[in-house]
Amino acid sequence: MEERKFISFHDQIAKNKRNSYLLFIFIFIVLLTLGWVIAQIYDPSLTFIILIFSIIFSIAYTLYTYQNSAEIVLKSVKAYPAEGERYKHLRNMVEGLSLAAGLPMPKVYIMPSKEINAFATGKDPEHAVVCVTEGALENLSDSELEGVLAHEMTHIGNYDIRFVTLVAVMVGIIAIVSEIFLRSMWYSGRRDRDRGGGLILIIGIILAIIAPIIVRLVQLAISRKREFAADAGSVQLTRNPKGLISALEKIKAFYSRPIKTNVNQAVAPLFFADPIKERITNLFNTHPPIDERIKILKSM
Repeated sequence: MEERKFISFHDQIAKNKRNSYLLFIFIFIVLLTLGWVIAQIYDPSLTFIILIFSIIFSIAYTLYTYQNSAEIVLKSVKAYPAEGERYKHLRNMVEGLSLAAGLPMPKVYIMPSKEINAFATGKDPEHAVVCVTEGALENLSDSELEGVLAHEMTHIGNYDIRFVTLVAVMVGIIAIVSEIFLRSMWYSGRRDRDRGGGLILIIGIILAIIAPIIVRLVQLAISRKREFAADAGSVQLTRNPKGLISALEKIKAFYSRPIKTNVNQAVAPLFFADPIKERITNLFNTHPPIDERIKILKSM
């Protein structure tokens, strides 16, 4: 019989964090490359102005969204506070995990949905929110729910929202710069298009088309890596991978049926499991396959 190999959750967390930062550096390199190519085609001073405008616009928009992220997300899913005696047990569970993780107690909300899911949001641990669906409360046992909540607490402790927001800024900058460049090529005259030279112009157009796609895929890959890290963090907090495994199995069974979700695609990456079904391949998933998550958890 083949000996079962166990994976250290400390190693899993460290590996996923390292890979996430490498992917972030890759996005930055793509941004610099795109800027350099455009600078060879147009006047460098004009390119600098365009980049500065794009950066200011992207940062301003992202900072507004970042500062108000919790309110925006909660309003989009029509969540309500977990108040009163009915949700006392849930609040106590979150408080216990907060103490175990050494984090401030987040606000607790309930999402009116039969889906089995949860998410965390907020700009930092001091302003964090944990939201659980009504379906999760109805269908998950205490150990399963604890595993899901510990996963979300790990997201909070790892500052995942802040990191993902920073990546989103860079993705947005690349998309804006690419769009401005392609539109300027379309509307400019032949003389303007020819001044950059044939080969460099072709390279610039190709890069402007594929760069947003590439960085979008990298952004999704970062999201998937951080889900693995949060799973490992859940095991670290609860010392019980079986609860999280069982919760994932129930969630997989739930979403294997035709489900109509009211979750907006913009906030879907925040959830414990992706509630949106229309995916072409795993490359475009914000979350790793549930089977893969279960496989890794069973090896811990």
